[in-house]
Amino acid sequence: MNDDQRAAVRANANYLREVRPIDPEEIHEYVSGRPHPAVVREVLRESAPELALVERDDGTFVPASGEPITTDFAGVAVLPEPHARALEDLLVDEYGAGWPTGESGERLRERIREVKESYFAGESVHYDRETALAYAIYHLPDYYATIQYVLADLARDGLLDHHLRVLDVGAGVGGPALGLADFLPDEALCEYHAVEPSDAADVLEALLDTTGKNFHPTVHRTSAEAFGFDGEYDLVMLANVLSELDDPVGVTERYLDVLAPDGSLVAVAPADRETSIGLRKIERALCDDGPATAYAPTVRLWPGHVPTDRGWSFDVQGDLDVPPFQRRLAAAADEGSAFVNVDVQYSYSVLRTDGKRRIEFTPDPNRVAKMAESERHVSSRVDCIAAKLSHSLSDGNPLFKISDGSEAVDHYAVLTRETALNRALSDADYGALLEFENVLVLWNDDEGSYNLVVDDETVVDRIPV
Repeated sequence: MNDDQRAAVRANANYLREVRPIDPEEIHEYVSGRPHPAVVREVLRESAPELALVERDDGTFVPASGEPITTDFAGVAVLPEPHARALEDLLVDEYGAGWPTGESGERLRERIREVKESYFAGESVHYDRETALAYAIYHLPDYYATIQYVLADLARDGLLDHHLRVLDVGAGVGGPALGLADFLPDEALCEYHAVEPSDAADVLEALLDTTGKNFHPTVHRTSAEAFGFDGEYDLVMLANVLSELDDPVGVTERYLDVLAPDGSLVAVAPADRETSIGLRKIERALCDDGPATAYAPTVRLWPGHVPTDRGWSFDVQGDLDVPPFQRRLAAAADEGSAFVNVDVQYSYSVLRTDGKRRIEFTPDPNRVAKMAESERHVSSRVDCIAAKLSHSLSDGNPLFKISDGSEAVDHYAVLTRETALNRALSDADYGALLEFENVLVLWNDDEGSYNLVVDDETVVDRIPV
């Protein structure tokens, strides 16, 4: 099809979009030379982001809705079979059907060991093709799941529309990309741009072939620092990449500049201590001393106060089923469990530039204590308000990290005796805002933190926000 015919297809689509569903069988009648409807359909697919069109199951095209998406997301139990099969196809193409065994299996296991060792040593990893494949075996499932939990929170807050322009910085082998594609409803239009300079982009491009017809991917093989922007983005994702950057604060601030006015920047990091705390340092540099607002999950409830504690906070979801490629690689090794990774534990931060926060609440200083002043309340019972920022961190009495955004040292709520009146502490979701009545403040000298003891004299309630 020549340029004039392409222009005619787009012009007819622009006219018909306001009248009725756009049918390639109809449009081909109006284009000189009457190109086959299948060719017209391909032009419409290629032009869908520009024309803001989504393709329906019946093969017609309609304008993308401008409304926020709704979700009935109930969690992720398994990496879907099409994605698992696509990764195994890459492994078979590279090493043959016996890829988990023999020399190829040992090389992949050794690469996984090296990646983990480099990660815990704080060293950067060079992603050649074999390393990228090994990384995908180990991390594709948990990264796929993680991003969906974060996106679900945004969708419930009405912050994801049916027409999205997304920028995935440091996209890697594609876990977040596939998670995003599967999370969005079929009728959503997503113009997805990935920034990935390494050989991981080869794996990413192959796996993107499993996404739906209204997910339009483009892979930019360049670094986060060198990428040239083209317009604004509704969602910017920096997933599991910030710890590998020389200047994570500067890079993140650069990408804040390309957010749409009502857009969100989602930063995700593994839950381990160093990367989680590192993520909070970036958040604080940009929100407490910079141009952004921390939308979630952390809070700044007290005007004039910001948190300066360690900031180690992470969420935990249910384990995934072991994907077949991990099972096969593990079965051929003595220490097979080292190559199975089904935990979904992560830290995240949602930043915005419009000042919006998930929790807009200012406590009454005449009624509740702020954590910045906990020292004066040691051994006393107080009322306070805080966000729950962990699942239980103890094998003994349940212990939860909490924050009101004013604390200089870590605060934990310790549940020593659960009652019907304080059960909200255990039951509340990560990030929920809680009111504590008659909680005992103690100093934990071993941990250098404050423990707020929740016992049968304490009442804990959720605060709806």
